[in-house]
Amino acid sequence: MRLLHTADWHLGRLFHNLSLLDDQRHVLQQLLEIIDREQVDAVLVAGDIYDRSVPPAAAVTLLDEILVELCEQRGLPVVMISGNHDGAERLGFGARHLRQAGLHILTDLATCDQPVTLTIGDDTVDIFGIPYADPEYVRSEFGVDVRDFDGAHRYLLERIEAQRQPGRPTLLMSHCFVDGGTASDSERPLTLGGAESVAWEPMQSFDYVALGHLHGPQVRGGEHIRYSGSLLKYSFSEATQRKGVTLVEVGSEGVTQIAHHPLLPRRDVRVLEGELAQLLAQGAADPHADDYLLVRLTDRHAILDPMGKLRAVYPNVLHLEKPGMLEAKGRQQLGRERLAFSALDMFSDFFTQTSGEPMSDAQARAMGELITTLSREQGGQA
Repeated sequence: MRLLHTADWHLGRLFHNLSLLDDQRHVLQQLLEIIDREQVDAVLVAGDIYDRSVPPAAAVTLLDEILVELCEQRGLPVVMISGNHDGAERLGFGARHLRQAGLHILTDLATCDQPVTLTIGDDTVDIFGIPYADPEYVRSEFGVDVRDFDGAHRYLLERIEAQRQPGRPTLLMSHCFVDGGTASDSERPLTLGGAESVAWEPMQSFDYVALGHLHGPQVRGGEHIRYSGSLLKYSFSEATQRKGVTLVEVGSEGVTQIAHHPLLPRRDVRVLEGELAQLLAQGAADPHADDYLLVRLTDRHAILDPMGKLRAVYPNVLHLEKPGMLEAKGRQQLGRERLAFSALDMFSDFFTQTSGEPMSDAQARAMGELITTLSREQGGQA
């Protein structure tokens, strides 16, 4: 039996106020191609299907299109759990009726100990799903004294363990932050104060654990306990990550093979660093100039409209940083004399760029006197 593990689709997400829906459709089409090429028998989606609890209509339409392709066109079972970005009640609407179509939506913690049993050919597996489990909800729902995410997760795992069938391969799906995992800037914290992690040791006995929440593909505690990662790079902190899906082969003896299959985005997310002139020359010949970019300028002088100049060759520059200016001026708290000098220096650069020639000595003296006067006036007001 071949199972495809994916997670963190975040359909409807905005990246620096730019819709990623077409980019998501592009990689989901690749997901379908992998399913066809690798003859996948079932799909596991480990939470954060949507980016927010009330998703935009276009995101709902895209999910419907993909599920039609999977369940109706290909006749594949799909098992999905809700994540912390999803609205569990909305995602789970009609779940009991949709089981007949092969779509299993697991959003209710009260039924996490009831497995989805898949039989394909001679192989049968049980799949248990733990949706995003807030400890307060677990404490209220089950009347147990759990105070953190780890305690809530351990309690739910105990309920599942009591229902496992000896000798039958058992898979677990969970949307959580496993202790020691590597996070990205695009992941919404589960809680404040760092008490959101859960231990991997209680999950060790499962044949495979399909995790969601962390966006970078990674394993925790063993090769069979892993995050598939998100479909796309959703922050510049993920620029070096290799996005994809995980293919898992399961037989009567358990998991026999695990493989990562990459997804290639319509536009990559990259970080470029260098002086403006260098980047402009590079962009003129860059075959991937349409990528989503964070640019760090190392120029040590003021530049007029650097974003406009960059977007002339790199149209999707989404964020601009100027570490060169900070380094040139120093990171320490500037005194008023140094501040006055810096202001004059910056105006001098501005004057040169706009007029095409440097200030004369008389102009520089006049501007210096004006800046000094303004600085004194501000000091008196303070």
